[in-house]
Amino acid sequence: MSFVDRRIESRPSRGEAPFALNEVFFSRTDSRGVIVTGNYVFRRVAHYEWDELLGAPHKIIRHQDMPKGVFQVFWDTIKSGKTIGAYVKNKSKDGLYYWVYAVVVPCGDGYLSARIKPTSAVFDTVRKVYADLLSAEQNEDLSPEESAERLTQMIQDLGFDDYTQFSTHALSEELLSRDIGLKNEPDRKIAGLRKMQENAKTLVKETEGLIRDFDAMHTIPHNLRVIASRIEPAGGPVTVLSQNYGSMSRAMSDWFEAHVMGKDSNFAVIEAAVNNSLFVDCMARILKECDIQLQKERRGLGEIDMESERQVLADLVKQQLDGARKGLDQVDREAMRITNACQVMHRHFLGLSSTRVLCKIESARLPESGDTLADIIDQLGVFQERISHRLEKIAKLSTEIRALEH
Repeated sequence: MSFVDRRIESRPSRGEAPFALNEVFFSRTDSRGVIVTGNYVFRRVAHYEWDELLGAPHKIIRHQDMPKGVFQVFWDTIKSGKTIGAYVKNKSKDGLYYWVYAVVVPCGDGYLSARIKPTSAVFDTVRKVYADLLSAEQNEDLSPEESAERLTQMIQDLGFDDYTQFSTHALSEELLSRDIGLKNEPDRKIAGLRKMQENAKTLVKETEGLIRDFDAMHTIPHNLRVIASRIEPAGGPVTVLSQNYGSMSRAMSDWFEAHVMGKDSNFAVIEAAVNNSLFVDCMARILKECDIQLQKERRGLGEIDMESERQVLADLVKQQLDGARKGLDQVDREAMRITNACQVMHRHFLGLSSTRVLCKIESARLPESGDTLADIIDQLGVFQERISHRLEKIAKLSTEIRALEH
């Protein structure tokens, strides 16, 4: 036994149970949460014998510092067939504690949970969130469901849309922090997916902003027609041109909304699909490390068949990565469609710009209110420039997403 092994095997009388940064452990349960298998590191850190763990409910290692709302979110998610990640403080048999970042995935008729040691800055924030949530549970007599709602609100207050987005961010942060701690090369796949995630989030905001810009621009041709009508018949040509401009801009707005944001579009799933792919790739990395850990273990695992467990891990990795791959394929199709839509919109903009220039020429010929009309037409120019800039940014983001995906 090496010096490192002896240090990990020895246990303090109080405080934190030994759990090294380079270690990974897992356990598998049935649908009720009863432990059916695990690896040696799990048994060692929890400090139970196999006959005490196997057949016992997983809550045997639950620590009293954990808010009930966290487990409510956990079970609500995995019972719906989805994966989840969370920070969990556990308690070993001898009273020591140990923190983990756990990823849980449906596995056969039950669930598999794999854990790493958390070290990122997010972990520091979460410990405070959990302490506040636990205090609220105790002082306000919150039910698990109410606590789960409070947790969701706390996560949103940190700037995340929902718990799923937060757990993905936390998992990727933990793996990046782990690589630094272990002096590993940075994980390029995680870095690429995080960049894609950032682009997807910006893409959503820019496209929603584009629709708002079109909506705001619709009032300008109307104002133009009102002023032109006051100086009829001299303002007649401007009235006609402004009507044409309004009709063209509405048609463009409707076309873009239908083809990018409409019911036949999967635009809304882009951000979610990228987020899911990032989570799955991070989870797959942990599961692969579990397999490596299992290969190294040569100590007593009770009745557990290591080769069978390795096959379970391999099947889970393939299943999850296949699902993520399909999601990214969908992202690629959507990004390509959005790029094409932007190209069409740019062509339409040439006609819109020409109409605006004609309006400006006609307004200059008018004996009255010319300055007012010119000012409104200039407003159209400002909106056109803003929309054109958004289209360029959307097209660039879509292209970058496709490039990162490939």
